[in-house]
Amino acid sequence: MKTARPFWQAKRLEQMTVPEWESLCDGCGLCCLVRFEDEESGEVTPTRVACRLFDGDLCRCTNYAQRKKHVPDCIKLTPHNIDRLAWMPLSCAYRRLHEGKDLPRWHPLITGDPESVHLAGVSVRGQTINEDTLADPDDALHYAAPDLSRDKSDDPF
Repeated sequence: MKTARPFWQAKRLEQMTVPEWESLCDGCGLCCLVRFEDEESGEVTPTRVACRLFDGDLCRCTNYAQRKKHVPDCIKLTPHNIDRLAWMPLSCAYRRLHEGKDLPRWHPLITGDPESVHLAGVSVRGQTINEDTLADPDDALHYAAPDLSRDKSDDPF
């Protein structure tokens, strides 16, 4: 008997239901970090400073449903804007699927365990400070974390 392919292999991003789309998020927290873009080179550097709504211990947004109301510059990821968001983590499921790649072996949809992204060392759980603790937003530069730009998709799990 032939086994059906998982939805992320069988459907294009724009064909997914809302629950399928949301389940692609691995919970790494990398997209919730403050980043700086070099005006000359265009290089984007993440920091260890997270959005005010990010819970660094849970590695989740504390008000996901109303995040745009509280953080107007929060970007809602859709199948139609993923190609314009070059700063998205290289290991991000949305980005990987958009680029024709599969999910990494540590992804919770593969492992069945929401902790796998943390156990694999991909997430920023316990590694961030909240942006509201900074005296000035530019102070985030003191927490630059270029190591977080590395693609950990193929790291051993």
